[in-house]
Amino acid sequence: MKKSVQLIISLLFVTSIVCFAQKKNAQPKNIILLIGDGMGASQVYAGIASSKSTLNIERSQFIGFHKNQASDSFITDSAAGATAFSAGEKTFNGAIGVDKDKKSIPTILEIAEQKGLATGLVATCSITHATPGSFIAHQPSRGMVEEIAADFLNTDVDVFIGGGRKHFTERKDGRNLIDDLKAKNYQIAQSIEEVEKIKSGKLAGFLADVEQPKMSEGRGDQLLISTKTALNILKQNKKGFFLMVEGSQIDWGGHANDTQYIVNEMLDFDKAIGEAFDFADKDGNTLVIITADHETGGFSINGLKDGQVEGKFTTKSHTGVMIPVYAYGKGAEQFSGIYFNNDIFHKMKKAFGF
Repeated sequence: MKKSVQLIISLLFVTSIVCFAQKKNAQPKNIILLIGDGMGASQVYAGIASSKSTLNIERSQFIGFHKNQASDSFITDSAAGATAFSAGEKTFNGAIGVDKDKKSIPTILEIAEQKGLATGLVATCSITHATPGSFIAHQPSRGMVEEIAADFLNTDVDVFIGGGRKHFTERKDGRNLIDDLKAKNYQIAQSIEEVEKIKSGKLAGFLADVEQPKMSEGRGDQLLISTKTALNILKQNKKGFFLMVEGSQIDWGGHANDTQYIVNEMLDFDKAIGEAFDFADKDGNTLVIITADHETGGFSINGLKDGQVEGKFTTKSHTGVMIPVYAYGKGAEQFSGIYFNNDIFHKMKKAFGF
């Protein structure tokens, strides 16, 4: 009888150890958040319908929806939408990393830094634009681009790549923030060719004075190369990393009511999604999340002719429809269902175990 009790106790002990290990192992070490600005379900399907092959986003394992209203408006802008993702609170349109009372709130990027993880930002627009800015800056207005640029010096973000060079160099205060970045041991890349050469260390990549060109104007594989470079650098941190990648100009196609612009940018964004999924497959310890801040254009698909999407629009601005969330990799299951946009922050924080 005594031996039986001892055996049961031993089995319970081993079981508890295994369960603890499994729970701990269920948490990803890395999170890649990909934001297709202005990308609703129709924008996603426009890319799928126009492509001659299966898109990477179709590999997603779990799909949910988020409700994206701002604290002061049913229709959110990119700043309030991205701040909900980055800092976990609903805020007013135009807000960058501040709550509805204009108080600074810590972002997932800053929290990851404090925990010793590597961090990065990649975009196909100015790196000081609303979405990337909301992960690293704290300002009451998205228009304060020079103040947002200066906030980059308040962090130890490992990699950032995008446009917006002018906001660091041609400033009203006369500062050249690139000199300050160099003093903090950043390697400065002024082209995608220079970005691709950087294999380790801290990187600040400037691909345009203000905004990068459209895909149709020759931007090429800047987003894919930037994503690859960021992942190769960030993965060297043994504790893990957080990376935000934005396909910025899907939104601009919506504002322009230009169907082909949307399709081109969606297909480009999908290349970055594929890179993230492939990394997650190889790494085995990475969570990939794909979503948008809002939908732009009230875009619908009215037909497909000779591989060309026939799109229609209801507005040149944003709409208030729910936005899909696609997830892949370790911890992806928690992103199914319907929830508020700021819940994405809390789900990422929980996934990291912070």
